[in-house]
Amino acid sequence: MIISLVGYMGCGKSHISKILSEKINFKLIDLDKEISRRTQLTIPEIFEKKGEIYFRKLEREALEEILATEENLILSLGGGTPVYYNNMEIINNNSKSIFLKASVNTLTERLSKQKEKRPLIANIPDESLPEFIAKHLFERNAFYSKSLISVNTDSREPEDIVDEIIEKLYL
Repeated sequence: MIISLVGYMGCGKSHISKILSEKINFKLIDLDKEISRRTQLTIPEIFEKKGEIYFRKLEREALEEILATEENLILSLGGGTPVYYNNMEIINNNSKSIFLKASVNTLTERLSKQKEKRPLIANIPDESLPEFIAKHLFERNAFYSKSLISVNTDSREPEDIVDEIIEKLYL
């Protein structure tokens, strides 16, 4: 079984996927890290040197390859992955998708501390961040909400979120 974690940047995909993979003993693949490994470039470097379209093509290729495997794994997706091509359809057809939902306030609080690592928001002034996130979430929620399972992450401990995921997957 492949379990795909979907959601906006800062919702906790990387952190939750690590705990979940340890708890159920599934291999973990972070899609962004896999793309970086393949290209020997960081995600910000790919965006800067080659552009977002190039990145989205690499992302799609890596996604298809990973979802074609038969192994038990947790796939932590980039926040934009479900939005491009028909990625969400492929994700749902080849894995159990879980949307980690977080409010604009939660996301703003988390992302304001890590802007330099996030090419999409690196140059957005702090006071404009909530509006940017809200607008972006509005656009992306249509894709995220196609996930098979939704789990709210606001004001919750990671272990509780993982337990809910396991419960909803009947593992």
